[in-house]
Amino acid sequence: MKCVICKHGETRPGVATLVLERDGLTVVVKRVPAQVCETCGEEYVDEAAAASVLERTELAAQQGVEVVIRDFAAA
Repeated sequence: MKCVICKHGETRPGVATLVLERDGLTVVVKRVPAQVCETCGEEYVDEAAAASVLERTELAAQQGVEVVIRDFAAA
């Protein structure tokens, strides 16, 4: 797909690192599948991967965790 940020590059399969912060909780998820622009490096995470990351973040928040760093693993 054409990158919507730089409007020049095409995206290719790759990985992203997501950092989510909310109410004192910081979650870092490495190696999340993404489409990455070959020109500017913008990362696009698909809906299924984003939903998985958000679900795991919600579980960590409910457990009272403050910092979580983990690799992405498909559910």
